[in-house]
Amino acid sequence: MITENLARVRAQVDQACADAGRDPSEVRLLPVSKTHPVDALRECQRAGYSLMGENKVQEIQAKSAALAGSDVRFALIGHLQTNKAKVVAELVDEFQCLDSLRLAAELDKRLATAGRTLQVLVQVNSSDEPQKSGLPVDEVEAFVDQLGGFSHLDVRGLMTVAVNGKPDEVAACFERVRLVRDRLRDVHALDREWDELSMGMSGDFPIAIAEGSTCVRIGTAIFGARDYSV
Repeated sequence: MITENLARVRAQVDQACADAGRDPSEVRLLPVSKTHPVDALRECQRAGYSLMGENKVQEIQAKSAALAGSDVRFALIGHLQTNKAKVVAELVDEFQCLDSLRLAAELDKRLATAGRTLQVLVQVNSSDEPQKSGLPVDEVEAFVDQLGGFSHLDVRGLMTVAVNGKPDEVAACFERVRLVRDRLRDVHALDREWDELSMGMSGDFPIAIAEGSTCVRIGTAIFGARDYSV
């Protein structure tokens, strides 16, 4: 079932790219496997998807141990407490929710010890909702200006979760983040790629793709309903 779901969702992503006049190769599909068992991740990997999105460090630890020796890798797409930076530095291939200098410094230190670099996205609160993590849109550029000294953080772009609202409200959130990314690309072109925009989930990814997303984070449409008691 997961294999078929992946094929169906990928076809939907490709169609959204065609509708937006974009090359489908520009948009990667990140399966979000949070709360789902390791057998589901193995099936996903056999279907050609090795990088999985997870929200919790503890779950990454458990699944990494269970999947030791496999090709499955993890992207952390949830809030990270500074005291768990060591685990991320050792086990995670991509971190999409950087939003503080304190966390950046701790990650950089832990990555130096581990002898690794980590692909990182800066999280933006594009909807100005107080319950959401991420930097306000108007603070992103100043924050990025201070990341240059962290040599083990490969800062590649921005991530956001749009408002749960009308299509034009959702599109406005994504557009704000894309415009910030474009300004960063102009200013920091010599020291950063700025080629990543992680925007869009199951309910709004066609809008995100139309606004320039390069990574859509899809969970339920691939793995089915989540068991939040896990």
